[in-house]
Amino acid sequence: MTASSPGAPDSSGSSGAPGSSGAPGDGAPSPGGARIDHLVTSGTFSLDGSTWEVDNNVWLIGDDREVYVIDAAHDAEAVLAAVGGRRLLGIICTHGHDDHINAAPEVADRTGAPILLHPDDRVLWEMRHPDRRPDGPLADGDILTVAGTELRVLHTPGHSPGAVCLYAPGLGTVFSGDTLFRGGPGATGRSYSSFPTIIDSVRDRLLTLPPETVVRTGHGDPTTVGDEAPQLEEWIARGH
Repeated sequence: MTASSPGAPDSSGSSGAPGSSGAPGDGAPSPGGARIDHLVTSGTFSLDGSTWEVDNNVWLIGDDREVYVIDAAHDAEAVLAAVGGRRLLGIICTHGHDDHINAAPEVADRTGAPILLHPDDRVLWEMRHPDRRPDGPLADGDILTVAGTELRVLHTPGHSPGAVCLYAPGLGTVFSGDTLFRGGPGATGRSYSSFPTIIDSVRDRLLTLPPETVVRTGHGDPTTVGDEAPQLEEWIARGH
């Protein structure tokens, strides 16, 4: 996603095939056996009568046997190729904006995996998929386990009401969706978003994580909690 795009402030986009994003730990198994795989898919994001070209990060966490997909965006074939022959335990949606969920039903139909979404984002989901419901809810405090690694669900509203992040303490990483990027919080100012709310979420739920925690974002390059935390007051002052 480019710097002028709707999700991320001042974050450079990238594109490419499945592989490493350049962040520590990508592609390498943790002591528990889980590894992080990454691909970038391209398409559009539409809301409030406008449409933007976007590049999305799709994250996969698992091992050679089982895996979760975080944000099945744009290209079902690419996502399925990244899953390969592994059992897909679920398709986790960090929020309901259409660029993060548009390929989810096809991936689910072809694998039998459930689609998981926080219920507060059902209104956004239904804009894109009015005839298909998510299969299960995500709630703050839920713990999902894959390859011996825990993913903790953090409800982080602001970019959207049901936005969530996935914290994997064993891997030293958080998958932030569009809640936090390199250079600031996710965009607000459109329907169903709130700048004060996203600031509360970032300050109270993400910047309290260990400073070395790698933030794997929904668009653009990874960052760390320690790199972003000193900028909080600047973000508040600029109002975005």
